[in-house]
Amino acid sequence: MCRVVDLKQAVLAKNDAAAHTLRAELTARGTVTVNLLSSPGSGKTALLERELLLAGERGLAVAALTADLATENDAVRLARSGVPVKQVLTDGLCHLEAGMLGRHLDGWLPDATRLLFVENVGNLVCPASYDLGESLRVVLASVTEGEDKPLKYPTAFGLAQLVVVTKTDIAGAVEFDEDAFRANVQQVNPGVEVVLTSARSGAGVGILLDRATAVADGAATHAPVMARQASGRDTSTHEHDHGHGHGHDHGPEHDHPSGHGGGHPHPHSDPQQHVRHATAQTP
Repeated sequence: MCRVVDLKQAVLAKNDAAAHTLRAELTARGTVTVNLLSSPGSGKTALLERELLLAGERGLAVAALTADLATENDAVRLARSGVPVKQVLTDGLCHLEAGMLGRHLDGWLPDATRLLFVENVGNLVCPASYDLGESLRVVLASVTEGEDKPLKYPTAFGLAQLVVVTKTDIAGAVEFDEDAFRANVQQVNPGVEVVLTSARSGAGVGILLDRATAVADGAATHAPVMARQASGRDTSTHEHDHGHGHGHDHGPEHDHPSGHGGGHPHPHSDPQQHVRHATAQTP
Protein backbone atom coordinates (compact mmCIF):
# COMPACT_ATOMS: atom_id res chain seq x y z
CA MET A 1 0.00 0.00 0.00
CA CYS A 2 2.78 2.46 0.92
CA ARG A 3 4.50 1.82 -2.39
CA VAL A 4 1.28 2.62 -4.31
CA VAL A 5 0.74 5.81 -2.30
CA ASP A 6 4.36 6.89 -2.79
CA LEU A 7 4.06 6.24 -6.52
CA LYS A 8 0.91 8.35 -6.72
CA GLN A 9 2.58 11.19 -4.87
CA ALA A 10 5.61 11.02 -7.14
CA VAL A 11 3.48 11.11 -10.30
CA LEU A 12 1.42 14.03 -9.04
CA ALA A 13 4.50 15.93 -7.85
CA LYS A 14 6.02 15.57 -11.31
CA ASN A 15 2.78 16.80 -12.86
CA ASP A 16 2.63 19.80 -10.51
CA ALA A 17 6.16 20.79 -11.49
CA ALA A 18 5.25 20.61 -15.17
CA ALA A 19 2.06 22.59 -14.49
CA HIS A 20 4.03 25.32 -12.70
CA THR A 21 6.36 25.65 -15.69
CA LEU A 22 3.54 25.62 -18.24
CA ARG A 23 1.53 28.22 -16.31
CA ALA A 24 4.53 30.52 -16.20
CA GLU A 25 5.14 30.11 -19.94
CA LEU A 26 1.51 30.75 -20.86
CA THR A 27 1.25 33.72 -18.52
CA ALA A 28 4.43 35.22 -19.98
CA ARG A 29 2.94 35.09 -23.46
CA GLY A 30 -0.36 36.61 -22.25
CA THR A 31 -2.49 33.49 -22.56
CA VAL A 32 -5.10 32.56 -19.94
CA THR A 33 -5.92 28.86 -19.88
CA VAL A 34 -9.34 27.63 -18.78
CA ASN A 35 -9.63 23.99 -17.71
CA LEU A 36 -13.18 22.67 -18.21
CA LEU A 37 -14.17 19.55 -16.24
CA SER A 38 -17.47 17.70 -16.23
CA SER A 39 -19.19 14.35 -16.50
CA PRO A 40 -19.87 12.91 -19.96
CA GLY A 41 -23.01 14.39 -21.48
CA SER A 42 -23.06 17.51 -19.31
CA GLY A 43 -23.32 19.76 -22.35
CA LYS A 44 -19.91 21.40 -22.04
CA THR A 45 -19.11 21.00 -25.74
CA ALA A 46 -22.39 22.66 -26.71
CA LEU A 47 -21.77 25.54 -24.32
CA LEU A 48 -18.15 25.91 -25.41
CA GLU A 49 -19.22 26.02 -29.04
CA ARG A 50 -21.51 28.95 -28.26
CA GLU A 51 -18.74 30.69 -26.30
CA LEU A 52 -16.26 30.30 -29.16
CA LEU A 53 -18.75 31.70 -31.68
CA LEU A 54 -19.31 34.68 -29.39
CA ALA A 55 -15.56 35.15 -29.02
CA GLY A 56 -15.33 35.47 -32.79
CA GLU A 57 -18.05 38.11 -32.77
CA ARG A 58 -16.18 40.00 -30.07
CA GLY A 59 -12.89 39.77 -31.92
CA LEU A 60 -11.18 37.84 -29.11
CA ALA A 61 -8.17 35.70 -30.00
CA VAL A 62 -9.16 32.31 -28.56
CA ALA A 63 -8.29 28.66 -29.19
CA ALA A 64 -9.63 25.35 -27.93
CA LEU A 65 -8.11 21.96 -27.23
CA THR A 66 -10.49 19.10 -26.57
CA ALA A 67 -9.62 15.67 -25.17
CA ASP A 68 -11.55 12.42 -25.56
CA LEU A 69 -10.85 8.72 -25.29
CA ALA A 70 -11.95 8.28 -28.91
CA THR A 71 -13.48 10.09 -31.92
CA GLU A 72 -12.84 13.62 -33.17
CA ASN A 73 -16.51 14.60 -32.98
CA ASP A 74 -16.06 17.41 -30.47
CA ALA A 75 -13.23 19.04 -32.40
CA VAL A 76 -15.29 18.98 -35.59
CA ARG A 77 -18.14 20.72 -33.76
CA LEU A 78 -15.91 23.32 -32.14
CA ALA A 79 -14.04 24.04 -35.38
CA ARG A 80 -17.28 25.34 -36.87
CA SER A 81 -16.69 28.46 -34.79
CA GLY A 82 -13.69 29.33 -36.97
CA VAL A 83 -11.18 29.43 -34.09
CA PRO A 84 -8.07 27.21 -33.92
CA VAL A 85 -9.11 23.82 -32.51
CA LYS A 86 -7.07 20.72 -31.70
CA GLN A 87 -8.30 17.25 -30.76
CA VAL A 88 -6.32 15.02 -28.41
CA LEU A 89 -7.27 11.33 -28.43
CA THR A 90 -6.08 9.71 -25.21
CA ASP A 91 -6.74 6.10 -26.28
CA GLY A 92 -8.17 5.17 -22.89
CA LEU A 93 -6.28 7.50 -20.56
CA CYS A 94 -8.94 9.12 -18.37
CA HIS A 95 -7.33 12.55 -17.95
CA LEU A 96 -4.95 15.08 -19.39
CA GLU A 97 -1.63 15.86 -17.69
CA ALA A 98 0.36 19.09 -17.73
CA GLY A 99 3.34 17.67 -19.64
CA MET A 100 1.03 16.12 -22.19
CA LEU A 101 -0.83 19.41 -22.68
CA GLY A 102 2.41 21.33 -23.06
CA ARG A 103 3.63 19.02 -25.81
CA HIS A 104 0.39 19.40 -27.75
CA LEU A 105 0.47 23.19 -27.45
CA ASP A 106 4.07 23.41 -28.62
CA GLY A 107 4.17 24.59 -32.21
CA TRP A 108 0.38 24.70 -32.48
CA LEU A 109 -1.00 27.41 -30.20
CA PRO A 110 -1.07 30.73 -32.10
CA ASP A 111 1.17 33.37 -30.52
CA ALA A 112 -1.63 35.93 -30.17
CA THR A 113 -3.98 33.59 -28.28
CA ARG A 114 -5.47 35.40 -25.31
CA LEU A 115 -7.79 32.65 -24.06
CA LEU A 116 -7.21 28.91 -24.37
CA PHE A 117 -10.09 26.62 -23.45
CA VAL A 118 -9.13 23.05 -22.59
CA GLU A 119 -12.06 20.65 -22.67
CA ASN A 120 -10.82 17.86 -20.42
CA VAL A 121 -11.83 14.20 -20.71
CA GLY A 122 -15.44 13.72 -19.58
CA ASN A 123 -14.83 12.45 -16.05
CA LEU A 124 -15.07 14.04 -12.60
CA VAL A 125 -12.60 11.66 -10.95
CA CYS A 126 -9.16 11.48 -12.57
CA PRO A 127 -8.94 15.00 -14.11
CA ALA A 128 -9.72 16.61 -10.75
CA SER A 129 -6.29 15.69 -9.37
CA TYR A 130 -4.23 17.03 -12.27
CA ASP A 131 -3.24 20.68 -12.47
CA LEU A 132 -2.81 21.54 -16.16
CA GLY A 133 -1.20 24.92 -15.60
CA GLU A 134 -4.57 26.58 -15.97
CA SER A 135 -5.41 30.06 -14.75
CA LEU A 136 -9.09 29.25 -14.25
CA ARG A 137 -10.62 25.88 -13.35
CA VAL A 138 -14.29 25.45 -14.20
CA VAL A 139 -16.53 22.52 -13.27
CA LEU A 140 -19.79 22.07 -15.14
CA ALA A 141 -22.86 20.05 -14.15
CA SER A 142 -26.16 19.72 -15.97
CA VAL A 143 -29.55 19.97 -14.27
CA THR A 144 -30.13 16.31 -15.15
CA GLU A 145 -27.27 15.04 -12.99
CA GLY A 146 -28.79 15.57 -9.56
CA GLU A 147 -28.33 18.17 -6.84
CA ASP A 148 -25.97 15.93 -4.85
CA LYS A 149 -23.27 15.85 -7.56
CA PRO A 150 -20.95 18.19 -5.60
CA LEU A 151 -21.13 15.90 -2.56
CA LYS A 152 -20.39 12.80 -4.62
CA TYR A 153 -17.36 14.41 -6.28
CA PRO A 154 -15.97 16.76 -3.64
CA THR A 155 -12.47 17.00 -5.12
CA ALA A 156 -13.71 18.17 -8.52
CA PHE A 157 -16.15 20.69 -7.08
CA GLY A 158 -13.94 21.54 -4.11
CA LEU A 159 -11.09 22.77 -6.33
CA ALA A 160 -13.29 24.67 -8.80
CA GLN A 161 -12.87 28.40 -9.22
CA LEU A 162 -16.19 28.65 -11.05
CA VAL A 163 -19.16 26.25 -11.16
CA VAL A 164 -21.41 26.30 -14.22
CA VAL A 165 -24.87 24.72 -14.33
CA THR A 166 -25.88 23.69 -17.86
CA LYS A 167 -29.14 22.78 -19.64
CA THR A 168 -31.20 25.08 -17.44
CA ASP A 169 -33.85 25.28 -20.17
CA ILE A 170 -35.08 21.86 -18.95
CA ALA A 171 -34.62 22.52 -15.23
CA GLY A 172 -38.37 22.55 -14.64
CA ALA A 173 -38.97 19.33 -16.51
CA VAL A 174 -36.40 17.43 -14.42
CA GLU A 175 -37.40 19.22 -11.19
CA PHE A 176 -33.92 20.56 -10.59
CA ASP A 177 -33.60 22.05 -7.11
CA GLU A 178 -31.28 25.01 -7.63
CA ASP A 179 -31.18 25.97 -3.94
CA ALA A 180 -30.15 22.45 -2.91
CA PHE A 181 -27.46 22.32 -5.58
CA ARG A 182 -26.04 25.69 -4.53
CA ALA A 183 -26.03 24.62 -0.87
CA ASN A 184 -24.14 21.44 -1.73
CA VAL A 185 -21.58 23.36 -3.76
CA GLN A 186 -21.01 25.78 -0.88
CA GLN A 187 -20.57 22.85 1.50
CA VAL A 188 -17.51 21.60 -0.39
CA ASN A 189 -16.30 24.95 -1.78
CA PRO A 190 -17.46 27.97 0.25
CA GLY A 191 -17.65 31.20 -1.70
CA VAL A 192 -17.28 29.81 -5.21
CA GLU A 193 -19.47 31.45 -7.84
CA VAL A 194 -22.25 29.34 -9.37
CA VAL A 195 -23.71 30.49 -12.69
CA LEU A 196 -26.63 29.19 -14.75
CA THR A 197 -26.45 28.59 -18.49
CA SER A 198 -28.30 27.04 -21.42
CA ALA A 199 -26.60 26.50 -24.76
CA ARG A 200 -30.03 25.93 -26.31
CA SER A 201 -31.74 29.10 -25.11
CA GLY A 202 -28.59 31.21 -24.93
CA ALA A 203 -29.09 32.02 -21.26
CA GLY A 204 -25.77 32.75 -19.58
CA VAL A 205 -23.78 32.35 -22.81
CA GLY A 206 -20.78 34.65 -22.57
CA ILE A 207 -20.15 34.08 -18.87
CA LEU A 208 -17.11 31.89 -19.52
CA LEU A 209 -15.65 34.51 -21.82
CA ASP A 210 -16.38 37.27 -19.33
CA ARG A 211 -14.78 35.45 -16.40
CA ALA A 212 -11.74 34.33 -18.40
CA THR A 213 -11.24 37.79 -19.86
CA ALA A 214 -11.42 39.29 -16.38
CA VAL A 215 -8.63 36.95 -15.27
CA ALA A 216 -6.61 37.99 -18.32
CA ASP A 217 -7.09 41.59 -17.23
CA GLY A 218 -5.69 40.82 -13.79
CA ALA A 219 -8.74 39.89 -11.72
CA ALA A 220 -8.12 37.52 -8.82
CA THR A 221 -9.70 34.08 -9.01
CA HIS A 222 -11.62 32.34 -6.26
CA ALA A 223 -9.28 30.55 -3.85
CA PRO A 224 -10.89 27.22 -2.84
CA VAL A 225 -10.53 26.27 0.81
CA MET A 226 -9.46 22.77 -0.25
CA ALA A 227 -6.56 24.18 -2.27
CA ARG A 228 -5.49 26.53 0.53
CA GLN A 229 -5.54 23.70 3.06
CA ALA A 230 -3.46 21.50 0.78
CA SER A 231 -0.88 24.16 -0.03
CA GLY A 232 -0.79 25.94 3.31
CA ARG A 233 -0.90 29.34 1.66
CA ASP A 234 -3.28 31.75 -0.04
CA THR A 235 -3.84 31.03 -3.75
CA SER A 236 -6.15 33.89 -4.63
CA THR A 237 -4.32 35.24 -7.67
CA HIS A 238 -4.64 34.19 -11.26
CA GLU A 239 -0.97 33.20 -11.43
CA HIS A 240 -1.26 30.82 -8.51
CA ASP A 241 -0.11 27.25 -8.17
CA HIS A 242 -3.27 25.33 -7.35
CA GLY A 243 -1.76 23.27 -4.55
CA HIS A 244 -4.29 20.56 -5.36
CA GLY A 245 -4.95 18.05 -2.64
CA HIS A 246 -4.96 15.31 -5.28
CA GLY A 247 -7.80 13.46 -3.66
CA HIS A 248 -9.47 10.78 -5.73
CA ASP A 249 -13.20 10.22 -5.57
CA HIS A 250 -13.24 6.69 -6.91
CA GLY A 251 -16.83 6.65 -8.09
CA PRO A 252 -18.68 4.88 -10.86
CA GLU A 253 -17.68 7.44 -13.46
CA HIS A 254 -14.04 6.37 -13.43
CA ASP A 255 -13.39 4.53 -16.66
CA HIS A 256 -10.56 2.05 -16.14
CA PRO A 257 -9.74 0.63 -19.56
CA SER A 258 -8.06 -2.72 -19.77
CA GLY A 259 -4.37 -2.36 -19.15
CA HIS A 260 -4.86 0.26 -16.42
CA GLY A 261 -4.99 -1.44 -13.08
CA GLY A 262 -5.47 -0.22 -9.57
CA GLY A 263 -2.22 1.74 -9.51
CA HIS A 264 -4.06 4.92 -10.36
CA PRO A 265 -3.13 7.63 -11.28
CA HIS A 266 -1.53 5.84 -14.21
CA PRO A 267 2.20 6.43 -13.65
CA HIS A 268 3.18 6.05 -17.31
CA SER A 269 6.86 6.60 -17.90
CA ASP A 270 5.89 8.49 -21.03
CA PRO A 271 2.24 9.58 -21.25
CA GLN A 272 2.84 10.73 -24.81
CA GLN A 273 2.99 7.14 -26.02
CA HIS A 274 -0.65 6.74 -25.06
CA VAL A 275 -1.85 9.81 -26.93
CA ARG A 276 -2.62 10.49 -30.53
CA HIS A 277 -3.78 13.84 -31.80
CA ALA A 278 -5.34 15.40 -34.83
CA THR A 279 -5.86 19.05 -35.61
CA ALA A 280 -9.40 19.76 -36.69
CA GLN A 281 -9.70 21.93 -39.73
CA THR A 282 -12.43 24.52 -39.97
CA PRO A 283 -14.92 23.49 -42.64
